[in-house]
Amino acid sequence: FVCRARIKGLLGMVHLYNLTLQRSTCITHCVYGNFSGTKGANEIVVARGSSLELLRPNETGKIIHVLDVDVFGIIRVLMPFRLTGGAKDYVVVGSDSGRITILEYNSVKNIFERVHQETFGRSGVRRMVPGQYLGVDPKGRAVMIGAAERQKLVYILNRDAQARLTISSPLEAHKAHTIVYSLVGVDVGFENPIFACLEMEYVDADDAVLAPGEEHHKMLTYYELDLGLNHVVRKWSDPVDPSSNMLISVPGGADGPGGVLVCAENTITWKHKDHIPRTCPLPRRSGMDASQGLLVVTTATHKQKGGFFIVVQTEYGDLYKVTLKYEDDVVHEVLIKYFDTVPVCNALCVLRTGFLFAASEFGNHGFYLFVGDEDESDASSNMPPHALVEFVPHRLKNLQLVDELPSASPVLDMKIMDLLHEETPQIYALCGRGPRSSLRIMRHGMTVTPMAVSGLPGTPSAVWTIKKNARDEFDKFIVVSFVNSTLVLAVGATVEEVHDSGFLGTTTTLNVQALGEDAMLQVHPNGIRHIRADGRINEWRVPGRRTIIHAATNEFQVAVALSGEEGEVYYFELDASGTLMEVEHRVMNREITAIGIAPVAKGRTRGRFLAMGDGNTVRIFDLYRNNCLQQMSMLAIAAPCEALSMLHTDDALYLHVGLRSGVMVRTVLDTNTGELTDSRSRFLGVRPVTLVPIRVRGGPAMLALSSRTWLCHDFEGRFAVVPFSYHPLDHATHFSSEQCREGIVATATNSLHILTLEKIGEVFNQTEIPLRYTPRKMITHPLSANLAAIIETDHRTYT
Repeated sequence: FVCRARIKGLLGMVHLYNLTLQRSTCITHCVYGNFSGTKGANEIVVARGSSLELLRPNETGKIIHVLDVDVFGIIRVLMPFRLTGGAKDYVVVGSDSGRITILEYNSVKNIFERVHQETFGRSGVRRMVPGQYLGVDPKGRAVMIGAAERQKLVYILNRDAQARLTISSPLEAHKAHTIVYSLVGVDVGFENPIFACLEMEYVDADDAVLAPGEEHHKMLTYYELDLGLNHVVRKWSDPVDPSSNMLISVPGGADGPGGVLVCAENTITWKHKDHIPRTCPLPRRSGMDASQGLLVVTTATHKQKGGFFIVVQTEYGDLYKVTLKYEDDVVHEVLIKYFDTVPVCNALCVLRTGFLFAASEFGNHGFYLFVGDEDESDASSNMPPHALVEFVPHRLKNLQLVDELPSASPVLDMKIMDLLHEETPQIYALCGRGPRSSLRIMRHGMTVTPMAVSGLPGTPSAVWTIKKNARDEFDKFIVVSFVNSTLVLAVGATVEEVHDSGFLGTTTTLNVQALGEDAMLQVHPNGIRHIRADGRINEWRVPGRRTIIHAATNEFQVAVALSGEEGEVYYFELDASGTLMEVEHRVMNREITAIGIAPVAKGRTRGRFLAMGDGNTVRIFDLYRNNCLQQMSMLAIAAPCEALSMLHTDDALYLHVGLRSGVMVRTVLDTNTGELTDSRSRFLGVRPVTLVPIRVRGGPAMLALSSRTWLCHDFEGRFAVVPFSYHPLDHATHFSSEQCREGIVATATNSLHILTLEKIGEVFNQTEIPLRYTPRKMITHPLSANLAAIIETDHRTYT
């Protein structure tokens, strides 16, 4: 998966450049918040080794990839925070860089912007350099970053006069000869911020002689940041169970009693300064060995109006719901109830919309919907010490799996072979652990999901979709062109053939376009058919005995090229009354092989440029009235032109040229002068390249059809050309309906396909074959070209 290239610098130094085709799929940390600042936004930021990724669930519950950025370091900890009165969340990152970094998501540029980056130590994962633990004050006033041993630093967060985030110089909270196990911010409302640490002193520990059964004490310690005196003091310290491994902050102030939950072996204890601790046993699986300890590995807290609850997960994957009965700030009882069982996770996030995101340690990550809260036996802190509460694990009852993010972690073995005889080798990877293991067959290409496939009465020559009104949300018709006829299908609850659409069905169709607010256009070899909203039809007939061979359209403009070596071109515009008027007519004295018109830019009513291909040359013509159809520039290409398409991005207009040799050329078209610069080419297949503009996630994109179908679109600030992992398509266009809000309708031989693209950004299409035990090794059969043997074993498993 990794390509490396050595680049020699100006000073003779050799640098190693690392490029991964497939980004890491393992998620080590995840946090939830509103990072874009949009009202009601629910977003998740995940850490995948050395990269940060922003995810956003859509209205159907599917996880949408928004942004992925490499931080060029190891992300060790991740926390969100929001300034008091703010509308968006920031992300604090602790890494191996020896710095604390605060990031803000810019939704306009779709990037993470670095707000602050403060250096406090040497780079690398070191036991005495902070970066392993991170605690944030729930009111967003301060953050503490700690090391595994001794060092802890506190930064004060505030706003300046321009409402920009500011960060103070670090305040030390070091304690020598101390190991830290966990660190959280304690919710104390608007009193001085307090951070809780789970620590153990090891002074003379190596020389100490312990009695049988005696252990070194772990301490729960409160560190208070005095905002008035601007320093940190140890406020309170109390011994806890020696097996304690994690702290959970409990909502405080107006939201709850405050304090922390101390997770230890088999128990969870609520503790707070000047309060009586409450210890509750963890319910255990029925029949579980009593000597076997039970530890909490990950947790998530959900606050809502009128209360809160905490979800914890043990090392067996069992989820528990933890609630507190309290009055004012005094807790009377801690209740723990078995909830459901999911794979063991590295991190959990509970969303306000009723979803649970589970970043699995091994295997695919799950996105679940809360569907119930069935009664189970509660464990209570009022029970006698060492009370035993048992439960029987069950399949998902209170959670429903809505979506999954693929994860190949861990990859135990991998081979590159062509066992399926597809000419292109496949990647075979042994992934996972235990019963969630799998053999994954990976093919280079984006996953395409077919929603419907139906036969056609012949082999189509093109396909289009069209709305009846510009304000309509969904497409009204699918128009399929054949050699001597046109089929019109109405889109509704079902797709049915209609005969009263206004389209001419007795001839082939060259182009279909929605014109203006509520008109439709059909271009056929003998003329142009303008279909008004009131049913009136205006026809423009081709003069003489010639025919239209190429057409290019947008919402307000039409250009057609006629047959013959003269290369006659007619240009039309839609006027204010909704009438299609002929503006210019010119003889080019060369045979036209392709034609393309610029899309209408935002805030404009016309596209300025017309591109025409003749032989091995592409020419750009002006469409402004004063210089209409006057040549502005030209581009020499290596093969005859087959198709032309222009795409607008945020910063430029690009011309794409599909060649008969299977190559696509992309060049920058200057919007002022019409000059063509910075041409780049890519081989797409052995068939001539056809270009079709579509929309992906609401933005302009393009399909390039050759012996393989390619999606060309802007992805995270760069132009991506990604192949489909699907059989070749002959013709395609954008499609939108109630059942498929953003999809593609395409033809392949004599069938019609409706497709969706759900995993934008994925480079490999995966086929997953479940395995029963943990796979260890895979080999191919020496005498067969399509057989492989896999060794699977698990510890203490009867096979």
